[in-house]
Amino acid sequence: MNRNNDNDLTEALKVRDELRTALGDAGMTLPSLAVDLIAYVRETPLPLLELGRCDLATARLLTKALRGWAR
Repeated sequence: MNRNNDNDLTEALKVRDELRTALGDAGMTLPSLAVDLIAYVRETPLPLLELGRCDLATARLLTKALRGWAR
């Protein structure tokens, strides 16, 4: 990602959508996945994604995926 675009809401939305798609491709859903809009009221915005809550099955899939990636 271009660091010059890190504070851009459009970029944050794009990254959120890319993450949602990648999770979906892996059979996972984070229903609360969103851009944290509160982060944009700061003098210098700090784009954050809210990953939110997930069920145990999704947590297990994430754990498995991360362990596989770390190998």
